Order: sequence, then C-alpha cells, then structure tokens
Amino acid sequence: MTLPDFTPATGLLAGLPLLQISQQGAVAHLRLNRPAKRNALNDPLIAQLHTALLNLPDDVGAVLLSGEGEHFCAGLDLSELSERSVAEGIAHSRSWHAAFEQVQFGRVPVVAVLHGAVVGGGMELASSAHVRVAERSTFYALPEGQRGLFVGGGGAARIPRLIGAARMTDMMLTGRVLSADEGLQFGLATYLVEPGEGLAQGLALARKIAANAPLSNFAVMQALPRIAGLSQSDGLFVESLMAAIAQGDDAAKQRMRAFLEGRAGKVNAA
Repeated sequence: MTLPDFTPATGLLAGLPLLQISQQGAVAHLRLNRPAKRNALNDPLIAQLHTALLNLPDDVGAVLLSGEGEHFCAGLDLSELSERSVAEGIAHSRSWHAAFEQVQFGRVPVVAVLHGAVVGGGMELASSAHVRVAERSTFYALPEGQRGLFVGGGGAARIPRLIGAARMTDMMLTGRVLSADEGLQFGLATYLVEPGEGLAQGLALARKIAANAPLSNFAVMQALPRIAGLSQSDGLFVESLMAAIAQGDDAAKQRMRAFLEGRAGKVNAA
C-alpha cells in the first residue's frame, strides 16, 4: 500500500537508498527497501537507519516504520555474514545496538507496521519500536539457535520484556515460529489487523502520537522503560520527578486549561 499525500524526503535523507523515506505533516515514514532480500539487514541498511533517525526534520513528531514488499524484515543478511574475530563481533553487535537505541530512545516515538517475516534481527528491530501493528500475514521466529548464532541486536534485553524469557528460550532452542495471533497474545504486537490494513492503522496511530505534547511523549519513551527496570521505591521516585517535569511544561498547562474549559474531549468507552 502506498500512503497518499506523503512527500519524498530531500537532502541527506534522500541519499539513503536502502530506505524509502517520506513525510506527511508530523509523521515521517521510513520503509526498509530491500524487498528482493526480504528486507534482510546488512551493515549499510543498519547505518542508514541510524542516520535517518538521527537526522529527522524538526517538525517530525512520530515515525512510521515498515518494510517494502512481502515481508517486514527477515533478519540478518546471512549472505553477507563474514568471519569475524571476537572483537569485531562485539563491534558489529554494538553498531546494531546504536541504531536500535535510536528507535527506542530517539527523539520521537516509532510505530512499526509488521507483515510477513519478522524474524531474527527483524524481531529485534520490531521490539525496539514503541507500538507494533501486525497484519495477519505476520509470523515471528528467532532461528539463531539453528544457525549457531546468538541474538546481537538487543533482542536478549528487549524481547524477554515483551514475551518473557521462557518463551524466547523456547523460540531460540526449538525454532518455534509464532503466528500473528500468538504474537498478539504474547505481546509482540499491540494491534492485529487484516492484510493490507497495517499502514493505514499505523498512520492513524502515528498521527495521534505526534499530536501529543512533545515532553509527554518524551517521558513515556525515555522514563517508562527505565522505571520498569528499577526497584519499586526507586521507580516511584523517578516517576515523581518525571510527572513534575511533564506537568510543568507549557504545552501541558495549555492542554489542562483546554480540558477544564470544556475545549478538549473526555475519555469515553471504545
């Protein structure tokens, strides 16, 4: 599906051929662009994703991340895997960490639209997004155990927080493939939609996110996952600090006044 009214990127972002980058209003669309390889991740694609996220236009408030062709991402491009020393292997893994850190802890929230293969490094990339919309064609796998490998793109830190260490262990040891329904049930996806509907749903969510107060989005992205890793007493203290910072922001004060004056909608049942 091609999203209407999106303008192709210009300048630095236009010079990243392994990504299709466009923008509509406050939403930037980054699409992995190696369809013949099922959007498998090689070093240039990882570097271009990192560069794109570091250089988003100032008026972007949310990112929509998807994959061109029949699959979101089939993981590490094994055809380009070369023998590495231990030191080189560490440096390679850390380059993936840096790129995926920009997804999770960058400037704006990221909505990932998943379809087809979400495998290995593709699952690691998806787990770094803040909201995940999966189409019913989506399937998930971590075949590293069958390849003599171990996850190296942050999966060991992120995926157990979504599905638990026991399920990730099962997937890596046995090669178990999860369906789209299982992915929703286990927490890999936040929404499940019919084939072809993922981008429209993802765009609607990205627009809603981009309309939030920037500091509030920042607090959710940056503080919430860190608080989850703290002891309860430490987490409560950090929560108090973040709540005070957020509510002291001018955007928050304007939104509260709009609500109290009846100019903002109330929460209703879905």
